Amino acid sequence: MSARAIAIIPARYDSTRFPGKPLANKTGKPLIQHVIEQVRRTKRVVRIIVATDDQRIFDAVTDCGSEAMMTRKDHPNGTSRIAEVVEKLKAEYHSKSEIMPQIIVNVQGDEPEVEPDVIDTLINGLHDDTNAPMATLASDFAPNEDPSNPNIVKLITNLKGHAIYFSRSLIPHNRDGDTPLKPLKHPGLYAYRPDFLNTYINLEPTPLENAEKLEQLRPLEHGYPIAIIKANVQHHGIDTPEQYEAFVNRFNSQ
Repeated sequence: MSARAIAIIPARYDSTRFPGKPLANKTGKPLIQHVIEQVRRTKRVVRIIVATDDQRIFDAVTDCGSEAMMTRKDHPNGTSRIAEVVEKLKAEYHSKSEIMPQIIVNVQGDEPEVEPDVIDTLINGLHDDTNAPMATLASDFAPNEDPSNPNIVKLITNLKGHAIYFSRSLIPHNRDGDTPLKPLKHPGLYAYRPDFLNTYINLEPTPLENAEKLEQLRPLEHGYPIAIIKANVQHHGIDTPEQYEAFVNRFNSQ
């Protein structure tokens, strides 16, 4: 059976660096709608839901003909917000006696240029790896990117393609320098099996997670395998008004 997935896009109105980011609309449509349209171009996603605790975002999404769900305001992170939506979806599919897609994709609401084929690659990767309850992406560094930059997360894998570690430091360290080892960067984007999400959010925070400030270290440190799917990821998220202006310029030049 081919992989089928539900994409959930967590979206918050409040942002320290860019308040109201999901609703920025200098292109003629809200930023969040650009993300939705990219996800619609995938082959494996059969349903797209924006998860938000803000009525303005809910209204903007539904006014564009897309699906949104209101969630609680007390979620500590996007994963927790997604888990709430998944529990609602389980009840919905059960009440209709329908089979729920068995992969959940977490697509960030500030990535309007996310590549549809990259999303499909991630979904297919988790579908094929029956030993992993979740998966994420890895990609090569671009020539103009500095692997030593602590704002770019690096990762290493074992021979089975599962994560060994994620770090803000440059890993691995090649002591002798005689064997070229290309570092891999972690561009984000996660896929989960639905039943694992409730397990994930109930895991206790871990020492490595707290040290690196990387949430994905929590399931890893608790012993859960994370499948690493290699993909050619080119897109960048939007964190600041300046980055949004650059996106608007790219969009208008198409």
